[in-house]
Amino acid sequence: MASNGISENLIKLAERLGHYNPNNQESSVNEFVLQKQEFETDTIVNNNDNSRRWKSNRAAVLVCLFEDQHGHLRVILTKRASTLSSHSGEVALPGGKVEEGDANDIETALREAEEEIGLDRSLVDVVTVLESFTNKKGITVIPVVGILWDRNTFNPKINAAEVAAIFDAPLEMFLKDENRREQEREYMGDEYVLQFFDYETENEKYVIWALTAGILIKAASIVYQRSPDFQERRPKFWSRCHQ
Repeated sequence: MASNGISENLIKLAERLGHYNPNNQESSVNEFVLQKQEFETDTIVNNNDNSRRWKSNRAAVLVCLFEDQHGHLRVILTKRASTLSSHSGEVALPGGKVEEGDANDIETALREAEEEIGLDRSLVDVVTVLESFTNKKGITVIPVVGILWDRNTFNPKINAAEVAAIFDAPLEMFLKDENRREQEREYMGDEYVLQFFDYETENEKYVIWALTAGILIKAASIVYQRSPDFQERRPKFWSRCHQ
């Protein structure tokens, strides 16, 4: 533990992830934070009044990591509200679509986390941005990795319109073969395997799967610097590039 009460392991992790670059080029977290990213958008022009509506094919999610009392890394997750029109009742990372006022992907992820679960952005230090994932609907999802230095400073305030529950899980579980299932799927001629992770808290059982599981497998692989204990066969469409 450092003199300021912050975990030395977290400090070292933040420093290492700050140099991670998904494009394997020399970079640093400061460049990610300062960069004004151009979002992929569609502008629809109304011929009657030339007014423009904002429509984004880009989203960002927050992979928020913290240490428990045993020094183990955990990640914050949500269960989506059952009333939502898409992916209702599923486990997800805090996040959502880019909005017109967002400066970059980091801003989107932090804003959405604040709106959904009341996570004050000042409590989170963003350390890196991972490779993008693309879902079946063609939405490009950017995982933003942040560190919550002290979990006790976070007092969740759930937006019931979007979130049914909030919980956290061990990050390392997404590299282990325990409590894991898989299903073979096919989409437009591409055969792939989806991973399902079963996790149980004191109050509820959760299933973490599909894109959320894929993002967390990737994040865990980078954090722990090792491959998962199981074979991955990801959907090809996850890697479609829209940048």
